[in-house]
Amino acid sequence: MSKHLLCLALCFFSLKTQAQQSDFSNINFTKADAIANKYKGATLESLPILSYNLTSTLKTDVEKFRAIYRWVCANIENDYYAYLKNKKTRNKLKKDSLKLATWNAYFTQKTFKRLLKEQKTVCTGYAYLIKELANLAEIKCEILDGYGRTADVNIEELSIPNHSWNAVQLNNKWYLCDATWSSGIYDLNHYSFKYDYNDGYFLTDPNLFVKNHYPVNTKWLLTDTIIPITSFLNGPIVYPTTFKQAIVPTQPVTLHLEVKQNQEVIFLLKEGNPMDTSNITIEMTSGTYKTSVKPTINKNSDELLEVKHTFDKRGFYDFHIKLKEEYLITYTVKVEKK
Repeated sequence: MSKHLLCLALCFFSLKTQAQQSDFSNINFTKADAIANKYKGATLESLPILSYNLTSTLKTDVEKFRAIYRWVCANIENDYYAYLKNKKTRNKLKKDSLKLATWNAYFTQKTFKRLLKEQKTVCTGYAYLIKELANLAEIKCEILDGYGRTADVNIEELSIPNHSWNAVQLNNKWYLCDATWSSGIYDLNHYSFKYDYNDGYFLTDPNLFVKNHYPVNTKWLLTDTIIPITSFLNGPIVYPTTFKQAIVPTQPVTLHLEVKQNQEVIFLLKEGNPMDTSNITIEMTSGTYKTSVKPTINKNSDELLEVKHTFDKRGFYDFHIKLKEEYLITYTVKVEKK
């Protein structure tokens, strides 16, 4: 095999090898996190200086990237109103490619200016800043554009690309992360952004990441096989807590289920972070109807959690698997007469 072909083969392998945070279970991120906190409030006037301050005393690339990632998540505010304006305009122009391209260029320029001046941005700005700071530390990092899926976007029907995140190369493997969704949430009740770091979006298992991230270029799925876009659109809905717990729903694979009355359904979950399964509940809603029950839970021979529920009442329900009061996974279930 020629040297050129060998290089291509190795590059392809490094993209496809499963990569996630557990690869670095031997690394203590305490120092990296402390450095990120030490420079909290630093300006973006000089990105080279900021990158140097965050990384120069750290030995490994993963620690350096961790300090960069934690700093960005703790210091950059999600500009919710800019996001809404961009979403509205892009949807309006989606059938006119020239006008859409002009708007994208204008909005991107405006986004970067506001990022540097006010430290407010949307997903594109987060991804840009992560890439720039990482590259300055001589860490390979790419911006990935694609589709983000929430409870009301990219459900069964594909939108135009609506989200950006990053891939970073560490120890010759590529990893996925999303600083936008790690950083916090916008509190609509108080019209303010709330920093609430979610470590679940940092070097995430690709099999979980694809549940609500789908790149335009499918090589950046980083899954063992290419997951079709239909699986992304039609799968169950996942939430921030799903990522905090690193839980991957594996069965059923579709959002919408049809079952017979008194039929038992087994929901399979791949457990990431250990959790107290006694805190798992099932919530079913239909209009004003709402009920919560404790499911039967055990582990099967493949070490997957089996969450079992028997549907004894006909109707159409939103079916939520919850951990305490937080949503983990949502299905819709139509229960028909046996």
